[in-house]
Amino acid sequence: MKVGESTQFQRVIGYFHGTIFLFSIIIGAGIFVAPKGVLKYSSLNVGVSLSIWAACAVVSMLAALSHAELGTTFPRSGAQYYFLKRSLGPFIAFFYVWTNLFSTPAGIAARGLLLAGYIMQPFYPGCFVPEMPKKCLALAILWCLGILNARGVKEVTWFQTVSTAVKMTVLGFISVTGIVLLVRGRRENLARFEKAFDADVPDASQIAEAFLQGLFAYSGWGVLVRIAGELKSPSENIPKCVVTALTLVALIYLLVNVSYLAVLTPKEIMSSDAVAVTWMDRVIPSLQWAVSVGVSSSIVSSLNCTVFSTSRLWYMASQEGQLPLILSTLNIHSCPVAAVIQMLIFASILIIPSDLILLINYVGFTDWIQLGLMMVGLLKLRFQEPNLSRPYKVRLPFVFGTMAISLFLVLTPIIKSPQIYHIYVILFILSGLLFYLPFVHFDLGSTYFNKITCFLQLLLNVSPGDDIDEYISTGGNTVSSPKDASQRKTSQMTASADATYRYKAGRLQAVTQTQESQQGTSGCEGDKRAGSTGGSVLGDA
Repeated sequence: MKVGESTQFQRVIGYFHGTIFLFSIIIGAGIFVAPKGVLKYSSLNVGVSLSIWAACAVVSMLAALSHAELGTTFPRSGAQYYFLKRSLGPFIAFFYVWTNLFSTPAGIAARGLLLAGYIMQPFYPGCFVPEMPKKCLALAILWCLGILNARGVKEVTWFQTVSTAVKMTVLGFISVTGIVLLVRGRRENLARFEKAFDADVPDASQIAEAFLQGLFAYSGWGVLVRIAGELKSPSENIPKCVVTALTLVALIYLLVNVSYLAVLTPKEIMSSDAVAVTWMDRVIPSLQWAVSVGVSSSIVSSLNCTVFSTSRLWYMASQEGQLPLILSTLNIHSCPVAAVIQMLIFASILIIPSDLILLINYVGFTDWIQLGLMMVGLLKLRFQEPNLSRPYKVRLPFVFGTMAISLFLVLTPIIKSPQIYHIYVILFILSGLLFYLPFVHFDLGSTYFNKITCFLQLLLNVSPGDDIDEYISTGGNTVSSPKDASQRKTSQMTASADATYRYKAGRLQAVTQTQESQQGTSGCEGDKRAGSTGGSVLGDA
């Protein structure tokens, strides 16, 4: 990387690719494999089940539009984390990162194993896929996605577009075919919809569980806030992409469920391990391979989008000093490759003893707790900083509605049917204190971590990223050059004697300047050749 060259995220994702990203992460394998969770907790009541699918779309839209204000007010990558830290303090922000630090790799590992199983199943007809080949293939898939992410955002968007087109084609075929069969079908198929509400009505705790199942199928709508630093005109594109994507996803989910119910009875759906496969076996048995293609494309696109967006969250947490410094560095393709590598290492470790995945996935219960906290922070900032620029400002009823839904979905299952994993979640969150207090609050071991950072930066050929939001306004208009922003950042750090500035966006340069003053021209201790090339490697941005 050339000395003096600016390194930062590039705003290259527009409205179309932003919508593609939402499609990629929201529509996963669940709609193909097991859309029966809602039906199960709806007491096999077809009318209640379809109503909950529609209600989940409304709730997701409400939450997503409220959440969008975070990305438009702070248009930077990892905006959720930055928002929580600014509004509710560093510990709440660390809690958010702490849960993502383990739940995200666990989800990646689980989906990687699922994808590997679908790919290998045709080679083992009539029997289970051996664990060792499946785990090896899952590891290979994950690291290939890591290489793709390291190549930059343009390659990732191209891959997401292709994979999303494949799964949308399969879902479109299922939807249209089901509607045709329903219109031209037998009387008993129509009777399921004519007597849709005749079955037992579920109680409040069952409805809450059904909502959690349905909302899980819509989860992922916050991805654009995580990658807001790479969106063109985020104040306009985030709300537009959310409305477009969730409207189409809701329509597709309803049509696909109607299509399933037009061919299969509720009991047949409950007894099926892969509903789409059973449906295709009844309709066109020779096209069962199309379901496998749709499932595989859904999983791989969702995996790729998760790796891409979560690495930006960890990048921001590193810039704010709550994760190791090396995670806030970028390669020549403007990718936080160190964050991608750490994520894949965690996921690879979890793939080997796959039983751990179920335990750590319980942390997904905290998603709605986190959303509720974000809404509290949003209200706090409304009163604490009323003059803060807000290009998109959600109405307060939406915020209060999202908070009420979060409380309902979190408290109802705990009160009505408490489970042991609720205790596991609380213990896991509290365990974050064991790391927060010594390594973040009291900053122990920073000298040792600086040496590791120097070595890894040389090994990975990465440099600290400039904060693109310092010189690009909310609407995407340039207000000053990257060089001016970098100089302004350096002068501010020099003027301040506060040691916490070592943990801001330019803290790696500050650490290097201290090392240079002690070691002469050497950028790293013991590495004289790196210093003789014209400056410290850590200072090459």
